[in-house]
Amino acid sequence: MLKVGDRAPDFAAISDSGTPISLYEYLKRGKVILYFYPKDNSPGCTAEAIAFKESWNRIRELGADIIGVSSDSVESHKKFKSSCELPFTLITDQDSKIRRLYGVTGLLMPPRVTFIIDNDAIIKNVYSSQMMARNHVRIAIEVLESMKNKV
Repeated sequence: MLKVGDRAPDFAAISDSGTPISLYEYLKRGKVILYFYPKDNSPGCTAEAIAFKESWNRIRELGADIIGVSSDSVESHKKFKSSCELPFTLITDQDSKIRRLYGVTGLLMPPRVTFIIDNDAIIKNVYSSQMMARNHVRIAIEVLESMKNKV
């Protein structure tokens, strides 16, 4: 798995709206919370997505955007995003190419891992916890706040 200080690999993927996006295009606008999750509509993944939604305004104030990554289809992402009213982008990684780029692979279930990436594509934090889904948001905000205080 990539670690703090590593350069975040760029990738291209299809978003929940069916349009292609790239990480580096997002980074031109600010920091990115890139979070990998196992499955749309599962209890833990729904709790995590809702927690990110509830913190959306604070995350935007801290100059970051959010990209959620799972192997679910674009259609599944559309439904998940709509049902949870998510304001951020979900991308599909059906061939696990992005997971492999970031070293976020598992044996039975895809891991739940969150990366905080700054404008220069340097990873500032990595948090991995399958069971503590809502903690990903808390840790992300703490890291973003500490980055802001260092400026």
